Amino acid sequence: MFGKERVAVMTDIWTRVNQLAAQLGEEGVKSEDRFPIIVQSGALNQVAAFLSEQSYERVSIVADANTYEIAGKALEASLTEKGISTNLTLIQPNKQGDVIADEVSLIQLIMDLQQYSAQVVVAAGSGTLHDISRYSAYTAGIPFISVPTAPSVDGFNSKGAPIIIRGEKKTIAAIGPDAIFADLDILVKAPAPMVAAGFGDMLGKFTSLFDWKFGSLVAGEPYSQLVATITRNALQKCVDHQDSIAKRSQEGIQTLIEALIESGIAMMILGQSHPASGAEHHLSHYWEMEYIQLGKRQLLHGAKVGVACAEIAALYHQIAESGLSPKAAQMDSGEAADISTTDVQAAIVSHWKEIQTEIGRIPNAQALREMLHKVGGPTTPEQLGVDPELLARSLQEAHNVRRNRYTLLRAHNEI
Repeated sequence: MFGKERVAVMTDIWTRVNQLAAQLGEEGVKSEDRFPIIVQSGALNQVAAFLSEQSYERVSIVADANTYEIAGKALEASLTEKGISTNLTLIQPNKQGDVIADEVSLIQLIMDLQQYSAQVVVAAGSGTLHDISRYSAYTAGIPFISVPTAPSVDGFNSKGAPIIIRGEKKTIAAIGPDAIFADLDILVKAPAPMVAAGFGDMLGKFTSLFDWKFGSLVAGEPYSQLVATITRNALQKCVDHQDSIAKRSQEGIQTLIEALIESGIAMMILGQSHPASGAEHHLSHYWEMEYIQLGKRQLLHGAKVGVACAEIAALYHQIAESGLSPKAAQMDSGEAADISTTDVQAAIVSHWKEIQTEIGRIPNAQALREMLHKVGGPTTPEQLGVDPELLARSLQEAHNVRRNRYTLLRAHNEI
């Protein structure tokens, strides 16, 4: 039923990706690299059959107190009925009341996997629980299965895990899922703020796609037209269906979760997160680390990304009009030493018209905020609790979060 040779009949996503690749004259995703992606009502009920067919006998279910009630309990019951042994790890919140992907959560799950001798991990939750699960499974040398409980992030099928280590966020190599079971009956009941966060994460592709193109033009970063097109098509579907997403209709939620998954597939094909993560994500990560250091409650990732996207859009449109102001380059010694500031400056001058054209593809800040408002998400830093001082500081320093990315924000601060 679930053999990889039959993946194509279970979802249109792989078909769309490979049809697009053929149109662009590029190689699609090979059958051996595809995995089941089930996006439909009742998808949760298919997990037990999949695990049974794969001959798994000891399954670790990862959830938190909320997602256990939403999906984990039913999953546990269905596996037990199938004769599959389960062990439940409820990830505990920190002292601020947040479940976060930090060293404490990782150790909690890794120890459970070791003691239980789990054969596979099933993540029943949203982005944070997936990050904890994918890295812990990677460390244990076992696969993991994705069961999203909210269409809130594009990282369900990522091979990287953003982890908080001693208060600093780092993206660490992990594994992607062997299957995704996205149950629309569950997803349509997701809290409105989490739906808005997923939409915000997708809107962030306006600036991340630009930054990726910019990095390829001025710093020689790897670029793929196929990956860029997959990401932009997924983004455009969300923009076109923003009304139904705002209403949380089944059509809107299916559009959103499929777009988030397609964005993840784009990253999988490239092997890096460039198409989905640019300066808007660097601002988001900077704010997150600041909140952790201050002991504040965390904000939804996509909510931060959406707001940050509008702030970056405003800055980039300003740069397109006025150009970059020359500054003394302040490069950290030993970091990105292969990138010559002089060479980057020359490349920016050489490609300036194209850079301006690409910035023109980003909606202005007001248009982005209107879309965020329509789906019920925050629209300004103030609504997130990001004060003017933190915003200004992040716009000056956030490019240092990932020194292996050459964004326009970085050029703005270093040239």
